[in-house]
Order: sequence, then C-alpha cells, then structure tokens
Amino acid sequence: MVHQYVLGFHEVDARQVAVVGGKGAHLGELSRIDGIEVPPGYCVTTDAFRRVMADVPALDDLLDRLSRPDPDDRDAIGALSAETRGVIEKTAIPDDMAAVLVRPLASLGENAAYAVRSSATAEDLPAASFAGQQDTYLNVVGATAVLEHIRSCWASLFTERAVTYRLRNGFDHREVTMAVVVQRMVTPDASGILFTADPVTSNRKITTVEASFGLGEALVSGLVNADSYQVRDGAVVAKTIGAKELAVHAVPGGGTRQEAVEPSARQRPALTDEQVVALAELGRRIETHFGRPQDIEWCLADGGFQIVQSRAITTLFPIPESEDDGNHVYVSVGHQQMMTDPLKPLGLSVWQLTTRRPMAEAGGRLFVDVAPVLAGTTSRDRFLAAMGTSDPLMRDAMRTVLDRGDFVPLAPDEGPRFVGDVPTPHLDADPSIVDELIGRTRASLAAVARDIEAKKGPELFDFILADFEELRALLFDPRSLPAIIAAQDATTWLNEHLREWLGEENAADTLTLSAPGNVTSEMGLDLLDVADVIRPHPQVVAFLRGVENDDFVDELAGLPGGREARDAIQGYLDRYGMRCVGEIDITRPRWREHPTALVPVLLGNVETFEPGASRRRFEEGRRQAAAKEQEVLTRLRALPDGERKAEETKAMIDRVRTFIGFREYPKYGMVSRYSIYKQAILAEADRLVRAGVLRDREDVFYLRFAELHEVARGGEVDEELIRRRKEDFATYQALTPPRVLTSDGEAVVGSYRRADAPAGALVGMPVSSGTVEGRARVVLDLAAADLASDDILVTAFTDPSWSPVFVTIKGLVTEVGGLMTHGAVVAREYGLPAVVGVSGATRLIRDGQRIRVNGTNGYVEILP
Repeated sequence: MVHQYVLGFHEVDARQVAVVGGKGAHLGELSRIDGIEVPPGYCVTTDAFRRVMADVPALDDLLDRLSRPDPDDRDAIGALSAETRGVIEKTAIPDDMAAVLVRPLASLGENAAYAVRSSATAEDLPAASFAGQQDTYLNVVGATAVLEHIRSCWASLFTERAVTYRLRNGFDHREVTMAVVVQRMVTPDASGILFTADPVTSNRKITTVEASFGLGEALVSGLVNADSYQVRDGAVVAKTIGAKELAVHAVPGGGTRQEAVEPSARQRPALTDEQVVALAELGRRIETHFGRPQDIEWCLADGGFQIVQSRAITTLFPIPESEDDGNHVYVSVGHQQMMTDPLKPLGLSVWQLTTRRPMAEAGGRLFVDVAPVLAGTTSRDRFLAAMGTSDPLMRDAMRTVLDRGDFVPLAPDEGPRFVGDVPTPHLDADPSIVDELIGRTRASLAAVARDIEAKKGPELFDFILADFEELRALLFDPRSLPAIIAAQDATTWLNEHLREWLGEENAADTLTLSAPGNVTSEMGLDLLDVADVIRPHPQVVAFLRGVENDDFVDELAGLPGGREARDAIQGYLDRYGMRCVGEIDITRPRWREHPTALVPVLLGNVETFEPGASRRRFEEGRRQAAAKEQEVLTRLRALPDGERKAEETKAMIDRVRTFIGFREYPKYGMVSRYSIYKQAILAEADRLVRAGVLRDREDVFYLRFAELHEVARGGEVDEELIRRRKEDFATYQALTPPRVLTSDGEAVVGSYRRADAPAGALVGMPVSSGTVEGRARVVLDLAAADLASDDILVTAFTDPSWSPVFVTIKGLVTEVGGLMTHGAVVAREYGLPAVVGVSGATRLIRDGQRIRVNGTNGYVEILP
C-alpha cells in the first residue's frame, strides 16, 4: 500500500475527510468554488500521523487510560491529556518523512509565513462541531518551525477540552486521527467571521458578519469588540461599530503580537457597507456549494477577500420542507405533547398516521403550520387566546412574528378551524358518557389484540394500516372532545366566578382533588400498592436494589415473599406496561420491555411510605374536595342571589369532577394500541432478521411505516438508508426544538412579559396553586430519579410515565407545559404546587438547591 503523506488543496475534496480531516476537506472544496479565493497550501495526511504514532510505544496504554475517566473528572483528564501530549511532542519525525512533509514549501515559498492548523477527522462535520478543540499556529516561518508545529498539532488531538468532548459524546480516541493544514499566511487589513444564518435567531435569510483590523485571532480570542453587520436581501440592515482597541499582526521572522489601534481609527468601520454586502454574497455562494449554512473565516487583503476556513453551523434547527415559497409559521407538536426529544422515523410516521392534521417534520420532531389560522381575521384571535392557556410562551412568540406586520398578512376570511376551536355540545354531569367511551376503547383494544395475533408479513401491515382508522375514530369520537372541553370549561368557570364572587384564587385546584377515573393518577397510586406487597419482605427489597437486567420479575419467585412480589409487579405491568417516557414514539422501550425503569421509583415508595398510603392519599384528597365544595356553597348562599350562584356552582363542580379524569384516557387508549402494534412489528422484525433481510430487529425503527410495509413485501432493505438515518438521529438528539419556527429558519422565543414576580425569580405558568419550599431535584431521566418527600421535581417535561413519582414529591417545575397538560392535571389532583413553562429551569436551578415554588402566581425563587 502506497502512503501519501501530503496532498495539495487541489487534490482534496469532501470525500477525503478520513485522509485530510474536516478542515482540510473543506479547504479542498472551497478551492473548487468559482469566485472564491483560498490562500494556497497543502494537507499533511492522517497516514503521516499514524506512521509517527505507531512509533510511540506508550501511546496504546495512554489511550486506554484516557478512555476511563468520567467526563466531569477534570483533574484526571487534565493529567492524562498533558502526559499524552508530552509524549507525542517529544517523538521524532523520521527524516524521510520530514523531507516529504516540507517539500511543498519549495513551490509555495520557503521563506514565506504559514498558518499551521490541526484538522481532525471528526472536526467540522455536520454531526458534531469540534471547532476550537485543537490548535492553530500563525506566522510560522521556515521548514524546521513548520515541522515542529505539525507535531504540536498532532499532540493537540489530546487537549483536555478535546478529550472531554470525545468522552462526553461517545467518540473513541482511537477512531479520531489528525491531519494538519499548512496554508500560506495572508497579511490582512481586516479579518473576521461570517455566518450565513443568524447565529442568535437561526434566521437563514440574515447573514451576520463580524470584522476587526489585522488577523482574526483578536476577534476569535475575544480580545476586541468587533464590528457587527447584518445583511438581508443584498443590503446591510443593521450594524454596530465596535471599539477596536487592539489588533493582532504578524511579526517578521515568525509569530504574532498584539498592537494597540490608533485612537483615531478605533471607531472606523473595518469594512464599508459595499464590502460587507460583497462578502455576504460570497458566503451565500459557499453555502450553496455545501448545501447548508456555514461559519466562515475570511480576511481582506489587497482589496479582495480570501477565505481561510468554512465549517457547517451545527447548532441550527432544520427547517421543515415546504411545497411552496410562501411564509410559514410552525408550532412544535412536542411542546404540546410533553415530549420534545426526537422521534425515530417509525415513530414519526405512526404519529402522523394517528392524527388527522397534516404535520411537517424537521430535526426528528413534528410541527404544524399555523400560518393559515393566523391569517384569518377571526381564527387568529381565537387561536392566540387558546395558546394563552396552553402555552403562553408559544403565544408570545407568535405574537412577535405577527407584530412585524408583513410575515403573515391578514386575509379577509375567517380562517380555518383548529383543534379546540370546534363548537361542542353542552354536556351535563352524566358519568354514563365517560363509562361508554371507556368501554368502547376497552372492547376495541381487546379486539385488535385478538385479531393481530395471526397476522404476519405484508398482511400484518395491511391490518395495522386499516386499524389506524379505528384508532382515529376512538381518539376523535364526537363525544370525546366535548367531554374533555366540558371539564376545561367548568374549571375556567369555577376559577373566574369564585374569584369574582368570593375572592378565591384557583378554587378548582382543590375542588378537583382525587377526581374519579383519572387513569394516570391511578397509575401512581397503584404503584404504592405494589410497594405495600414488597415492603414486608426484606430479601425481595435487597434483591431489587441490585437489579440490573429486565428479566428480574421471573427471578423473584425463588425468594421468600417473591411470588407475591412477582404477581404484584406483573399485575401492574399488565395494566400499565404499555407506558414509558416519550410514549408517543412507538419505538421507545415500554415498561413491560424495560421494567427496571420502574425499580427506583418502586424502591422509593417502599422506603418513604407507610402501608395503605395509596388509599389514604386518595381519601384525603376527596375529603378536602368535599369540604371545599361545602365551604364554597355555604359562602355563596350568604350572598345576594346566593341560591342561584350556589346552584350554578354546584352544577359546575359536578361537571368538572365527572369529566376531568377522562382527559387522560384517550392517550392511555392510544399508547395501549401502540404497544399492541409494536409487539407484532417486533415479532415481524425478528422474522426478517432470521431471513437475513435485517441485521438487527431495531433497524425497523429507522424505517417509516410504509417503507417497512414494503420490506415485508419485497424482502429487501436499504441498509445505507438505515445507516444514514441512525447518524441523522444522533445529530437530532443534540438539537433543542423551538416552540415556534418560521420558514426563514428563525427560532422565535417568547416571554411572559410580567412584572409581578420578585426580583431574580424564574417566571412560568401557574397550573396548580399553593406555595412550597423544598430541595430541588433536577431529574432528566426517570430511571435515575431518587426522590424524597421534601423534594421538588425539576425537569424538562413530564408525560404520564412520570406519574408514579408524583406521589412522593411536594412540588413540580417543568420547562414545558400548559394548564391542561399531563403534569398540570396530575399535580392539581395530588395537590402539588406546580409551575410549568419555566425556560431553562433544568439549567438555571442546580440539583440540591433550596427553592420556593409559587404555584398560585407562577414563579420559582432560588433560596440562599
């Protein structure tokens, strides 16, 4: 095998990342774009790196040791990474290779100055941004100095920051190699960075330019307040001229130095507006070539621009595809469904087959285009009002877009209807309505579970596809939505009228305690009953503390009390085993597949509660609700026209207690059906694995439903498609979906615009009244929850799978949620003060801090 140790930029393209690294590959591509000037240079390939590293006997042991530390153990990583760099920097480059590595200098200029830059093979790629983790050396003069800095670049693969990043993101130290770019230096009048999308708002139609005098090192290192420009549609639309007190310049003979900028020049723009617009046009040309927004380093020399680096901007959220060029306003489905994580392709397609509303995809999430609703003269106001209850931050973000005037102009018609805006019949408090709806769902689930058993191959997918119609009929039963809205309307009526008549704030919170028929609340209480069965058997408790695999339920039978424990756990899984975190994604492991997820919560119940806690909690809630009802009615009867007011209030109380529990049932029925589908699909996946069609049963998760249907028909699968989608999904996991996203790519952020919270408080939406102080437990993974009775749960979002922990905690704070979302409904039923929609709560509140949650007024205070 012939090894190439150097390649000129003209010999390199995007396919050679493994040879020249991300930076080198991008420079090769940049050199091929018409109208783009790139300073000449060459790449030292990864073959050179491997040959030299092979001669470092201690490196193998060092890499083993570097793979072991926790990513947060800075001391261990710092010591090991420094040791590794020291070994590499002392390693001699063989003479024959050294001659090859500096040979291109003869044609480029032996006495010229060069920039020597690291170019890692996992750097500047679409899936991960390694920018700034390895080293760059400027104004390197002479072959000896170039060789010395090549070796330093190799060693910089093991900086503390780079090692930590790889540990945290699962990159193998051995899989990442280092190429080096040697590029002729430009002595610029000005230099800086260009983003072809606004790095703050993500707007793809705005180009942002930052500029300063001299080399770009002053700007990149934060030594100077640079000029900043924004360009849109070929014109500068905003600019700020910084006070450029310092500049970095090359020193004759090598190296750089900082120099003070003359006072008279500090406020002078580094670029004219015409130059900024011309630079922005070059940026668009580069973006078009690479097919995605770019972060570009540029310099201005002799009146022209030269591009010294370009990489993909990896932090932008993708824009949903559209069939037209019109303006669109997308709202996040995940924020409404309390699941902002990405869904795998099968999960996306199953959800789209479940709903009747067209949905767009981006970044593994689903969005609904509400521009037509916002364009209607009456639908706009109705929709914004509904969003005010559901998610005030989403409403404010949409209002921000609308206030611009021209993005979604008003149309003369009413606009389309939306879910929740359909007229619904008035329902009196009739429990038989709920009983009939639940009965129909149960009968339908029994039928699909029976009928799907015999289905295999294409027939299975034909069956499921037809059954989606039955699922939609249940979810959108004409009696179902009125029952849910009846509870919402009664809640609103009670809060508004009792505030007006009695000065009571959020009276419905107490009046709905322990409302009957809430399957999600029952799920949390039933796990307390399982704990009651386990608690008397210490060997069972000890066994559960050491559980590591999902086969533990069957293993219980051999322990004293183990059969009773097994039967209790199995009974719980029979009723609730279809649930899990992120359950709207059919690909997520259900509790019946992964029962260890419940063990920490179950053990917490064993340790925290006395026997019979489930029934006592429910009865206490019912007692408080009944007492509140009598208190309110008595006070109302003492008012003028009191009998009428009491009669109307009694009717609303009956109405809310009849229907409020049903709100959780349609989703329970949906995920129950998903679980039936999934078991059958995985059985079919196993058949395809045995037939040699699939490598792994879970590969089906990376195919859309229709694609999987076709695989069952044809017996062939596109393995490259599955591989790409796995890579895509990994990138989506690092993205944070916006509540509102425009077709320009702008992630619009809303705010509460309130002045009634104490200074420094974190503001959110009040959804369950009361004030409580306690220890904040920041929990991002339910399986890792370790909660006690004094704890306030702080998390990104809660779906029904979090309900078992609600019986333990004393308060709730989430980043996502609304008045009628899962966490709010269950918090009210359990009497937990709760604030939802607190932006950045899991980042701003530290685990273990004392906090005060005001669920009446909607804010959280961090206590000293």
